[in-house]
Amino acid sequence: MTPGGGGGGPMKDCEYSQISTHSSSSPMESPHKKKKTTAKRKWEVFPGRNKFYCDGRIMMARQTGVFYLTLVLILVTSGLFFAFDCRYLSDEITPAIPAVGAVLFFFVMGTLLRTSFSDPGVLPRATPDEAADLERQIEIANGSSSGGYRPPPRTKEVLINGQTVKLKYCFTCKIFRPPRASHCSLCDNCVERFDHHCPWVGNCVGKRNYRFFYMFILSLSFLTVFIFAFVITHIIHRSQQTGFLNALKDSPASVLEAVVCFFSVWSIVGLSGFHTYLISSNQTTNEDIKGSWSNKRGKENFNPYSYGNIFTNCCSALCGPISPSLIDRRGFMQPDTPQPAAPSNGITMYGATQSQSNMCDQDQCIQSTKFVLQAAATPLLQSEPSISSEELPLPGKTSISAPCATLTLGQPTPPSSMPNLTSETGLTDMIPLKEDSESHQFLTPEEAPSPPGMLPIGSPMIHSRTMHILSLASQDSLHEDSVRGLVKLSSV
Repeated sequence: MTPGGGGGGPMKDCEYSQISTHSSSSPMESPHKKKKTTAKRKWEVFPGRNKFYCDGRIMMARQTGVFYLTLVLILVTSGLFFAFDCRYLSDEITPAIPAVGAVLFFFVMGTLLRTSFSDPGVLPRATPDEAADLERQIEIANGSSSGGYRPPPRTKEVLINGQTVKLKYCFTCKIFRPPRASHCSLCDNCVERFDHHCPWVGNCVGKRNYRFFYMFILSLSFLTVFIFAFVITHIIHRSQQTGFLNALKDSPASVLEAVVCFFSVWSIVGLSGFHTYLISSNQTTNEDIKGSWSNKRGKENFNPYSYGNIFTNCCSALCGPISPSLIDRRGFMQPDTPQPAAPSNGITMYGATQSQSNMCDQDQCIQSTKFVLQAAATPLLQSEPSISSEELPLPGKTSISAPCATLTLGQPTPPSSMPNLTSETGLTDMIPLKEDSESHQFLTPEEAPSPPGMLPIGSPMIHSRTMHILSLASQDSLHEDSVRGLVKLSSV
């Protein structure tokens, strides 16, 4: 029958399989049962302090309590305005008021969510290989041949438009931060063109979401002023008809809206004006607070990122292209290449179970024990026939031929736990003797019982036999010394 024949021969069904002696978690498993491991996305193992939603599409800071407060204030104030004020204003004044208010509301909510849910420009951290290469460069620049310890340099200097700019080294991200980047202590990330961390939007404000943040606070300023102005208009118009107190009783929601807008409009409008100044001069909040380009540092100190024109700076910040995200938070992690772990004895084992290794150790122990017994028995075979230890035990001497037949096979004893082989007790403890457990006292030749088939002690041949036994005593001592050396070699 050919190898590729269709007959159901015995070779067709022959298949090798591995038998696992442990549970299902054992490294030896059937090749037909492979575990299906799903690759993790990068946002699941992201090292920063961020929260991700919708499978990594939404990225926020960990502290989001103030962000929900912002949502509640905007939604409640706008909802009360559309529910209680817009109906009266559209009937008495013009229907364009609720339409303009709706446009402003949706624009504010859109820019807020876009600012809060997007990547502000997080810089990826260095991989272990990149960090090691950077450390190597630092050692070369630092002079590795120097005798004393020198800490790695924390800054590098680059020239931008004729102005020297320092690049700081981030010990958390293991990178030299690019110009205008900074490390956010709340999110634990280096952010490109870092402006500030805003708890009201629940995210950092950086290169990729700064324009949406500016449009949010600017549109929120218009919405707040719009609601406050028309709430006051509503109260005044109604008070002319029914009186001031009656107007407040008829529309209590308008009072709440006016109070909220009055206390919030100043901070919102002021924040919008401050960021308008920053955009016109092409600065960030971080640079302005630190005074990086202030004239107080010197006459030669200037902002190298400014185009020298307010209109150009505004167009650069608000109309320029948005750079892609550098962290690729929805990408998949590359699977790690499995490497076999080397055991402590230096022998690499692939797929071997513990039971198989134990069987191999027992086989090696049996072979080494047989070798010791053969080496110990060889001199005895070459000597003349004599009486064994079973026939007549010697006073003060232990026989060496009896234990060889009853040696217990087992695991080899490590060299560190070997007893002292120079003493008589060490040898007898390691090689158990085959003797009666009740008779442990040494007997004189006269007291020793006569084994069956031997002459009694008082027979005429006792003298010759005693002399023969004494000659065997010296021979046994030589055999014991040789066995001790062999046992040492076998244990090593």
